[in-house]
Amino acid sequence: MPFLELTLPCTEAQQPRYERALEDVGALAVTLADAHADAPDEQAIFEPGVGQTPLWGEMVLTALFPGDTPSELLLHALAAHDEGLDWSRARFREVEDQDWERAWMDQYAPLKFGARTWIVPWNHALPEGADADDAAVVRLDPGLAFGSGTHPTTALCLQWLDALAGEGQVAGRDVLDFGCGSGILALAALKLGAVRAVGIDNDPQAVAATLDNAQRNGVEDRMSVHLPGDAPTGTYPVVVANILASALIELADVIGEQVAPGGQLALSGILAGQEDDVIAVYAARFDDLRAERLEDWIRVTGVRRG
Repeated sequence: MPFLELTLPCTEAQQPRYERALEDVGALAVTLADAHADAPDEQAIFEPGVGQTPLWGEMVLTALFPGDTPSELLLHALAAHDEGLDWSRARFREVEDQDWERAWMDQYAPLKFGARTWIVPWNHALPEGADADDAAVVRLDPGLAFGSGTHPTTALCLQWLDALAGEGQVAGRDVLDFGCGSGILALAALKLGAVRAVGIDNDPQAVAATLDNAQRNGVEDRMSVHLPGDAPTGTYPVVVANILASALIELADVIGEQVAPGGQLALSGILAGQEDDVIAVYAARFDDLRAERLEDWIRVTGVRRG
């Protein structure tokens, strides 16, 4: 079924009123984009402050309506809903429906991390090397949760797990994936020989996606996934947390206490320039803290003291 798409430029101050009006007259979805995304000095918004929803000064608002919605009647309804808004710059076009997730997966190619870790989409044959006896292959359908291996933060963690496994520090051990997203890191650890993996995420969709991916990879009997309030207590010899720097700092006590003495920790999701703040907080519990960079992102690793 096709959709009717409405696009409209607006400012940060106007955005709440425009969005409220669109939702009230039946918009199926409303999204925002930077009006100057191609400007060389434009900065992406990576980390909002607590309780904040930062927006660009000027943006393009897009709304989807059922395809049979008359555009003229829709404009009349919007104008009547809030007479103080200007809808004269609204533009309409028809967009065809498609399975956006599957279309994305069709573009997604197998990726190798380290010596033997592979992330391969469900709809792709195993590439050469991924069919080796010692290959650790995760068949992934990220679904609604972040974590496909393509982002540098995830790649840094996969490389670390692969290297750690090469040193004999993953096989036969328990692993905690804090902020598990799609479960990609926990799944990789299990494929590298971990005896059990525990995932924690505050997004119920991430919990569902991780459980689904664990089942499809045949490791559901060795994987458990929890919301933070339901997470088991205890410590782990291997812990990886791929979340934003602000959250890593705020949750330093929570994360740090879950690493067993002598255990290995990897922290990712850190923008270049933020690593010193993260290291300063974790230095209270961890030795041998090191930062490694991939593109604009940093991974910090360390060993739990005593």
